[in-house]
Amino acid sequence: MNERTPLSPAPSPADFGFEVEQRQEAGAARGSDGRPLGRAGTIRTPHGEIQTPAFIPVGTKATVKALLPETVTELGGQAVLANAYHLFLQPGSDIVDEAGGLGKFMNWQGPTFTDSGGFQVMSLGVGFKKVISMSEKAHTDAEVIARTKERLAHVDEDGVTFKSFINGDKHRFTPEVSMQIQHQLGADIMFAFDELTTLFNSRAYQEDSVDRTARWAVRCLDEHARQTRDRDHRPYQALFGVVQGAQYEDLRRKAARGLAEMTGAEASEQRFDGFGIGGAIEKTELAEIVGWVSDELPEDKPRHLLGISEPDDLFAGVAAGCDTFDCVAPSRQARGGTLYSSTGRINAKAATQRRRFEPIDAECDCYTCTNTTAAYLHHLFKAKEMLASTLATIHNERYIVRLVERIRQSILDDTFLELRDEVLGRVYGTEFARAAAERDTARVAG
Repeated sequence: MNERTPLSPAPSPADFGFEVEQRQEAGAARGSDGRPLGRAGTIRTPHGEIQTPAFIPVGTKATVKALLPETVTELGGQAVLANAYHLFLQPGSDIVDEAGGLGKFMNWQGPTFTDSGGFQVMSLGVGFKKVISMSEKAHTDAEVIARTKERLAHVDEDGVTFKSFINGDKHRFTPEVSMQIQHQLGADIMFAFDELTTLFNSRAYQEDSVDRTARWAVRCLDEHARQTRDRDHRPYQALFGVVQGAQYEDLRRKAARGLAEMTGAEASEQRFDGFGIGGAIEKTELAEIVGWVSDELPEDKPRHLLGISEPDDLFAGVAAGCDTFDCVAPSRQARGGTLYSSTGRINAKAATQRRRFEPIDAECDCYTCTNTTAAYLHHLFKAKEMLASTLATIHNERYIVRLVERIRQSILDDTFLELRDEVLGRVYGTEFARAAAERDTARVAG
């Protein structure tokens, strides 16, 4: 981890920054002004720097499940992301605040992120699952859920009322409450409170939601300014606005432009320090949608793509202009025995692994692959030993972190296209890689 930058005497936006070091050149998707969207850079925070593009491991409840904080550092994690909703419910954001903030509470020395809690309030309350690709069947399933399941979350203009998924207690999140919670959690980067929508929602509802999220964003800026002023004993916390708009180009561009130009209603000097891109996105449309958003956002502020970790999505997201990513999938899939590898998915529980006395992935440099065999990991899963989750999570997190490190280096070396074609061809097959390259070529030409 890089050394910390000296802080201002009082919390100040000057303690946070972003610098673009190199842009993707060959075969790059470009904005309307001709600039390449893909880039490598550095985010500066009060607790260290983040070399981008970067994958941010998710520690939902102030822990990356099954891993020590030191292990996350060893596998290359530059920062961790925790969840405001879960930490509000347990142990309570006030307790994390009293402990000195998220980093001290979990003994993590580097930068930290927290999301706003908006996704969990809505998804856990209404029953929608976190998916980036929602098929027609998924729409039908969502409709059935919405009709048959008791709604635990209700949206109005002021905020969201919801019931705890733990014990059913009723709570209320507003933009102001989310800001207060996240300031107590003390993350270096936090996100404005937004409304989750899905592909099941109508165009009219998406329009209303984008406008509501914009109004909430102004309130977040105002409360952020108040909290920064009143809590001058803490380092500055950067606030990212969240771009919604589903799969509609006009709504995505409108939302991005609005957030880029936005200032607080009362705190007129307060602007967003960066931007998150979230909401309902079909997997096949990810690159194009993210490209629309990046085209509207300022070049000198970082962009975070929420909930992404698949190799093809990471390449698409970087090429479309995103700098950081997070997702629970690497650790969640690891605990279930599904492992990434340089040649595709591996089921650690499969009978084919029982007598495989070699690393899960011979090309991986993680602790698991350099010290254990696939046969041993297979045994641990079958025996239901806790160590299975630890070793599998180390491997999956390292695989994704290292992949994004390689993507960063490929931008610096101008070998992005070569790396993309090689990785996707081996992971998904040559036909998949060829189709992905053709889509990218068509998008660049367009």
